[in-house]
Amino acid sequence: MTEAAARPRLPRQIPYIIGNEACERFSFYGMRNILVQFLVSSVILAYLPEAERELAAKDVFHSFVIGVYFFPLLGGWLSDRFFGKYDTVLWFSLIYCAGHACLAIFEDSRQGFYTGLFLIALGSGGIKPLVVSFVGDQFTQANKSLAKVVFDFFYWTINFGSFFASLLMPLFLRELGPSIAFGIPGALMFIATFIFWLGRRKYVRVPPTRGQDPDSFYNVARTALLSQAPGQGRPGLVVAVVGVVVAALMLVFWALHAWAGVSLAFWPDDFHFVISACLALGVLIAFGGIGVSMQLERARGRHADEAVDSVRSVLRVIIVFALTTPFWSLFDQKASTWVIQGRDMTVPHDAWWWPSWLVREAAQMQALNPLLVMLIIPFNNLVLYPAVRRLGYEPTALRRMGWGIAFAGVAWIVAGLIQLKIDSGAPTSLAWQTWPYMLLTFGEVLVSATALEFAYSQARASMKGVIMAFWYLASTFGSLWVLLTNVAVRNDTVTAYIATTGWTENAFLMFFFAAFAFAAAVVFGLYARSYPMQDNYRVA
Repeated sequence: MTEAAARPRLPRQIPYIIGNEACERFSFYGMRNILVQFLVSSVILAYLPEAERELAAKDVFHSFVIGVYFFPLLGGWLSDRFFGKYDTVLWFSLIYCAGHACLAIFEDSRQGFYTGLFLIALGSGGIKPLVVSFVGDQFTQANKSLAKVVFDFFYWTINFGSFFASLLMPLFLRELGPSIAFGIPGALMFIATFIFWLGRRKYVRVPPTRGQDPDSFYNVARTALLSQAPGQGRPGLVVAVVGVVVAALMLVFWALHAWAGVSLAFWPDDFHFVISACLALGVLIAFGGIGVSMQLERARGRHADEAVDSVRSVLRVIIVFALTTPFWSLFDQKASTWVIQGRDMTVPHDAWWWPSWLVREAAQMQALNPLLVMLIIPFNNLVLYPAVRRLGYEPTALRRMGWGIAFAGVAWIVAGLIQLKIDSGAPTSLAWQTWPYMLLTFGEVLVSATALEFAYSQARASMKGVIMAFWYLASTFGSLWVLLTNVAVRNDTVTAYIATTGWTENAFLMFFFAAFAFAAAVVFGLYARSYPMQDNYRVA
């Protein structure tokens, strides 16, 4: 065999997927990063008093984020059970395009605009768990050595698209108006779908499993809950059923208030559908997980020991992910709370070092995040981690994640100090936001870039899809914390307490979220100390 014949070749279809991802990411971050900026000053929220629009814009934004990270459950299920990855990605991409069209067309219609947000959340969330694994499907044993290069470039492309979208779209909104500003991401999403469609005859399409794995997470969990042991009851099943009942009651309480107009003293009026549904989902996961854990050993003998042990590992990973939700409540607010803060700051156009020809809006500061990600990841791998190892400290995955949550708290302390300066009436340069962005992005790399490495090592291959689903839900529940906080600050007792601190509501909440992150980091560290690490990497 010649050297040329032996050399692995990049699959011809990969450029179609990479091109699709670059356009899709520009599309998503382009609309996402101008959403709050648009809503605060748009007719969409004109029915509210001006003082309430910022809080309402945050509600809309974080409800949208919840949808984006909830719908991967639907996309993954449809792909696995019925349609396969290619067809699922294509059809959800068309839904995605329709959502962008609604934003561009219905800039002055609340119902039409919110329909667009729902369709984008459905489309973006539906394809989110599939594209990366679809890339992996294109490789074989013969060229798998090139897969890492492609995945690295894939991740780089995501941040590349995010960087330019974050930098340019606020300018387009300001100079060209909302119809064109939202239309540009729509056009990019159409191009992304078209590029993906062009490669249809070249892709390797792995057929759907149609749920035929007898040792899947669901099948093992169901066996554990329903199995009876001689002389013992089924306490785990009782716990799981209680969770189902409580979750159902939550939805009933919401329906009674929203549809029947019944006011319940114990159910807050501001618990709209998104909050109610997320709380119900959280109860199902918590009670169901506890119930399965209590009876999991009953599944042995009916399922392979490896499968039972892997389910146990997944349940432990869920706890780890749950403890990262406070981090995501802080991280996603860079596109809401920090943008609103930046609107009250002064852009330092007179400073010689400030790129006034390009950075004119507070929302453009979000471009720092993807830019810093591309710089921090190689710095950590090549400089920081080797240095701390030489000092005798091993930066394990769980340690990195715990420190990442703490760094997010530090970022919000700095943001709170900036807010105090703004509230004092002193002119405050937008450049000061560079510091919290740097700290938060460093925390993001420690948490996000590490979490998947950690989670993939904890469960066997057939359950890695379940791990991904719960990882996306971590962001959903992170935004739920923000929505619950927004409900709390509408309470007269809470606002009266904030007034006694001498801080504004914005400053108080920034320090509150910082404390929330520090508390989560402490609990995370305590749990990590007793976590039994697994090693499920594939044997070469």
